[in-house]
Amino acid sequence: MSLYPTLEDLKVDHMMKAQLQAEAHIPPHTLTMQKKQTDPSAPAYDSLSGPLYPSLGEYMGLELTEDVIAQNMPEYSIVNRAMTVSIPTASGPLAGMMVAPLSGQSLGLQRAQVTNGIRELILCKDKNGKIGLRVHSVNQGIFVCLVSQNSPAALAGLRFGDQILSINEVSVAGYEMEQVHKMLRNANVNGIRVVVRDRPFERTITMHKDSTGYIGFQFKNGKITALMKNSSAARNGLLTDHQILEVEGKNVIGLKDKEITSLIESGGNIITVTIIPSYIYDHMVKKMNTSLLKNLMDHSVQ
Repeated sequence: MSLYPTLEDLKVDHMMKAQLQAEAHIPPHTLTMQKKQTDPSAPAYDSLSGPLYPSLGEYMGLELTEDVIAQNMPEYSIVNRAMTVSIPTASGPLAGMMVAPLSGQSLGLQRAQVTNGIRELILCKDKNGKIGLRVHSVNQGIFVCLVSQNSPAALAGLRFGDQILSINEVSVAGYEMEQVHKMLRNANVNGIRVVVRDRPFERTITMHKDSTGYIGFQFKNGKITALMKNSSAARNGLLTDHQILEVEGKNVIGLKDKEITSLIESGGNIITVTIIPSYIYDHMVKKMNTSLLKNLMDHSVQ
């Protein structure tokens, strides 16, 4: 399976899970004999030799070829990834330094919705028959441009910039905005199955505050502009020229810098942020209807 799974990958995953459930009822000796006869010998996928997100290709008309990535987001190019795959051990350069744990103990990490692939969500309508979602058609794709606060769409985890691939198993590629809105209006109250693709190259990073309450980075208009040397932000992989999308699982797109700062200051000793390269974020904002962001976008904590 690719680093950035496709809709077909999701269907195959469902089939594999169904097969595993069926195999659970087969006697062990019979299952062993079957596996010896049918197991394929396909080579394992090498993420460093293959293209990054091989099934992605483009996003909102933005070509994400290796050349484009190397020119505009060099930290994600194959060459740089090949040079940085080694991870320092306790006796290495980071010995004695505190690196934030990426574990289920972080509430902010639990709230983050980053899967670097495909997600299937089940939506319902509220008492007014609304989902709280608006989409925009860009280059034959359907993208989320607004998630209303405390709406069913917000509770399900839909986010600005996610691409909707299908609704109730109907592919929406090539659909117009109004066609998709009509599909959602005509859908049943419960059990609306929506398959979405994550925003590309987004990452969730967990950091510790130091004794003075800082984690070691500066930002302007939500864009990370500077990192403090040897800070938790630097040690845990935060990068400049990246846009902050979420703080502790709370969407901050459209918020002012002072509001984002307040969230970080009040967020406890461990802070989780979700970021995306500014190159992609700027393209998203340019392509989408952003007049709704400040007033109607969901900024609650789910």
